[in-house]
Parts: sequence; C-alpha cells; structure tokens
Amino acid sequence: MNKQDFESLVAIRLDEAKLLLDGRRFQGAYYLAGYALEAALKASICRQVRENDFPDKKLAMACHTHNLRDLIGVAGLKQKLTEKENEDEEFKLNWAVAKDWSETARYETGIDQNKAFDLYDAITSEESGVLVWLKNYW
Repeated sequence: MNKQDFESLVAIRLDEAKLLLDGRRFQGAYYLAGYALEAALKASICRQVRENDFPDKKLAMACHTHNLRDLIGVAGLKQKLTEKENEDEEFKLNWAVAKDWSETARYETGIDQNKAFDLYDAITSEESGVLVWLKNYW
C-alpha cells in the first residue's frame, strides 16, 4: 500500500462508518471509524519513506500495529500532538476519545450509540477533529 491508498481508505472507512451509524449498527461503525483514523496515521507515516530508499527495519516493524498512540510516535507527531492539545481544548477531548480505539473493538458487543457517535465526531469534526489535524501531516 502507498500513501494514496491509505488516504483513499480513510474516506472509504468513514463513509462506511457513517452508513452504519445511520443504520444503527453502532459496533461496526465504531470499528470502521477507528480503522479510518489508523489509515490516516499510516498515510502520515508514508511521508517519512522516500521512494527508492531501502526501508528502515525498525520503522517498518513499528508501522505494523493498530495502536493509535504508538502510530502517533511512529509518525513523529508526539510533540505536535502535545502542542495541539495545549492550544485546542476541543481537540484534546477529541484525541482523548479517539486514542482509546483498538482493533479488538471487532469483538465488542456493547458499543452503544453514544460511544460510536463520539468516536466518529472526534475524528470528523470540522473544527477540532483528529482527522483535520492529521491531514496537515500527510
């Protein structure tokens, strides 16, 4: 996969998540919204890799995770995240919601409407959404 593939995947997964939210399928919506955020982080990581360069093994191994907090580090965005949290309280709240997503959500049956909408909104908010911020770095 390349940067453009990940960017496309973000849009696809968010569209699917919205359809599921509208259809009251909250578990699936939550799961797919989180994967959209993961894809956005991986698009940001792609900026670090130069075409025709042999990939750094440590970076390559670190990319193969679903943990959003770890991916922030791999993308080199920890300091920028802290700065954004310090300047934008709404963004800080949105990241607090988003960072707890895990791929193990696929096994959760108790995700309710509020949790699903909270994650979707934390990611997609036009004002202080995590995705709006991440797009600055992909």
